[in-house]
Amino acid sequence: MIRQIIHIDEEKCNGCGICATACHEGAIDIVDGKAKLVRENFCDGFGDCLPGCPTGAITFEKREAPAYDEVAVKKSQEIKAKEMEKMNGIREAMHEHHVGGCPGSRAMSLENAGAANEEKDLSFACSKPVSRLMQWPCQIKLLPTMADFYDGAKLLIAADCTAYAYANMHEDFMKGKVTLIGCPKLDDIDYTDKLTEIIEGNDIKSVTIVRMEVPCCGGLQRAAENALRNSGKFIPWQVVTISRNGEILD
Repeated sequence: MIRQIIHIDEEKCNGCGICATACHEGAIDIVDGKAKLVRENFCDGFGDCLPGCPTGAITFEKREAPAYDEVAVKKSQEIKAKEMEKMNGIREAMHEHHVGGCPGSRAMSLENAGAANEEKDLSFACSKPVSRLMQWPCQIKLLPTMADFYDGAKLLIAADCTAYAYANMHEDFMKGKVTLIGCPKLDDIDYTDKLTEIIEGNDIKSVTIVRMEVPCCGGLQRAAENALRNSGKFIPWQVVTISRNGEILD
């Protein structure tokens, strides 16, 4: 049948994944770093994916395409919901195991000795960098969703690799912020639910997302953006992208 459906220009697509997140029907996937319409019968042709595309890679077109299959979409959504519920249960069990069994995973605020010395002796700060980490743990999958250090906090949600690629990570980004780090590719989980709980359940003042330029970091950015939307709060936020040679791209 001839009907309205979306078209994705791969040359314009930067693989950010915003469209895949915006498509509630699950018609779009990120394949080899590019957005692709992989399930034409899941696309309703309404274009929820269009407004968020930063490069204008998505447009409407009328062409031969299979009819929108609402039944298949609902079935797919139910399967994904069950998988997410299962993953949440696994994450909660892992968190309880780590917090209960490993003293090194217990949440705490850090009073950094180096920062205190810096205030007393400026020459010390000039000769030796100081840690700006304000709390422990800092891995997203280990962090609690409720803690005193979140009260009035500015959040830094950063990809693991940024601290290695960007030399002045502590001073330029971590200073004065609660740091949450993760890698959706290595952890193979969606951080959206946990980040939503943290932002929704605490007095968060701002969110800074620091990611690498590589496509897989789009998963961390999407999770943070979805969490901000899901929280229902209006919180100032920004995204900073680091190149592989350690430069700020935007």
